[in-house]
Amino acid sequence: MKLIREFRKTSIALSFIILLVYSSAFGQSNLFKVTLDAGHGAHDFGATYNGHVEKNINLALVLKVGRILEQNPKINVVYTRKTDVFIDLIERANIANRADSNIFVSIHCNANKNTAGDGTETYVMGMSKTASNLEAAKKENSVITLEKDYKQKYEGFDPNSPETMIGMTLMQEEYMDNSISLASMVEDAFGKLGKKIRGEGVKQAPFMVLHKAYMPRILIETGFISNYTEGNALDSEEGQNEIAKAIAEAIVGYKNEYFGNGNSDNNAEKPSRKIIEKAIKDTSSPLKLKLIEEPAIKKAVINQDAKGIIFKVQLSASSKKLELTPNNFNGLKNISMLAEKKFYKYMYGETSDYDEAKKQLQEAKSKGYDSAYLIAFKNGEKISVQDALK
Repeated sequence: MKLIREFRKTSIALSFIILLVYSSAFGQSNLFKVTLDAGHGAHDFGATYNGHVEKNINLALVLKVGRILEQNPKINVVYTRKTDVFIDLIERANIANRADSNIFVSIHCNANKNTAGDGTETYVMGMSKTASNLEAAKKENSVITLEKDYKQKYEGFDPNSPETMIGMTLMQEEYMDNSISLASMVEDAFGKLGKKIRGEGVKQAPFMVLHKAYMPRILIETGFISNYTEGNALDSEEGQNEIAKAIAEAIVGYKNEYFGNGNSDNNAEKPSRKIIEKAIKDTSSPLKLKLIEEPAIKKAVINQDAKGIIFKVQLSASSKKLELTPNNFNGLKNISMLAEKKFYKYMYGETSDYDEAKKQLQEAKSKGYDSAYLIAFKNGEKISVQDALK
């Protein structure tokens, strides 16, 4: 009898341990993982102006954003660094990849010899011929020259010529839409603070730290430390708290929209990494994409009632609404536009033939749209190109 009682106690204890392990693993799987990256560190100071040191401001901002996010039990925060250390660009991305993070957010400060320059910028990974975007990428990519054996590690890549990244594998189509969505939420949050948003919305540039992160990823330039007023604000407790709160709110907003807020039991239906672009609701067809149709470009608008697969080339996304005329798109005709929140996505061509779609993509690139990529629709709803090819 004693032996039986001991056996029962052991069995109950083992069952309890298994239950705890299972519950812990299940809970972890439901967490939304965010990797926060504080740019620069240690001997890599970043920009320095008027006593303001970029590496220190970046770290302070990341830690503040992290503390806010960690108050949410549904969010798990991963840091590339929490102290003043130097981390290789590839290793920063690999930290996010190993954690299987849902998003990667790299935080930086801007600087310019023209000390009047001010405002925020938010970037997604992509090729660009815009001189200012390429200069920003060159500045951040130059960090790799401080790494040991960087020529072997980044074989074929010249940090002074970001265009050399074109020959490297870019996972643009996989995460571009979600990256743009996250970046636009950050800019919206900055706009509510009254901060200046430089340029016309989200920008694209070939940042190496973004290139190697296989998830929706953005790089935020929180302001110019070279600007006397903005630099002082960035290096102040009040200014950092304000910026950190805005970034954290944007991240939480993105999580709630694409992964749910955790108040329902349908989280299992939420994708863990890549998310199909959320459709804009329309009263006549609630699950279809609502497209803005210009009368002169009727052929280019997706027929929501059409069956089967349609490929298009996405050219760009902007907060600015453009007339769908060839002179606004480097001579390209057959342009359509998709409205999503405060952004307009411009697309070229329309075909059910994948080979023809690839030709249209090359044509778009030849017209200067180096970061263009293919997207696909099935019965009017956006799907991944991979699913379309299946």
